[in-house]
Amino acid sequence: MSDLAVVLMDRLTSAFEAARDPRRAAGAAAYMRDQFPFLGLTSAVRRAQARVALAGLPKPTEADLRAVALACWGRDEREFQQFACDYLTAHIKVPGPGLLDTAAELITTKSWWDTVDPLATHVVAGLVRRHPPLATRMDEWSAAEDMWLVRAAILHQLLYGAETDTTRLFRYCSIQAGHPDFFVRKAIGWALRHYARTDPEAIRAFLTTHADTLSPLSRREAAKHL
Repeated sequence: MSDLAVVLMDRLTSAFEAARDPRRAAGAAAYMRDQFPFLGLTSAVRRAQARVALAGLPKPTEADLRAVALACWGRDEREFQQFACDYLTAHIKVPGPGLLDTAAELITTKSWWDTVDPLATHVVAGLVRRHPPLATRMDEWSAAEDMWLVRAAILHQLLYGAETDTTRLFRYCSIQAGHPDFFVRKAIGWALRHYARTDPEAIRAFLTTHADTLSPLSRREAAKHL
């Protein structure tokens, strides 16, 4: 680990432990289907404690970001992974395209929507936006065997608005229209619904054209505000 990562992880551990709430931890674990242990920190408390841990520390390098993220993924409690998503997002202008490999590792490890979604819509989104050749990696992810990479590819343009590459968005949704997993079908509907804010007619046309292939969940989510 880098020097900054060692200091930050020590501080973060102390700050998080000081705010541990066993009652909330049990409820949070149950909500997440008991896949991960929790410290029991609300988002507000987690971010407040993170500010304490980060106080006075220098801006991270790409190596620092990678080291901190991987160290957080090595911890049991889910709040550490959630912090890493926030930390990467806050410093997304720092790394080069090479951080996408780290993002892929995080997306496919300890995978669930609470980390995959912010990684997709902020971290991966920021990397692809700043390094356009990475869009070809999204093409690969969109057809991957790992469903979380598929979800990330579909969602990475969620906040792009008018800058959305609709050719890619619609292609990803088309090739995964029959995917059996709930999280992919939900992602398709979510991505289409978001883009409907920019171009509702394009979404209506897409839903009409793919009415026989999209799942009822995807169609329902996509058309929610049309």
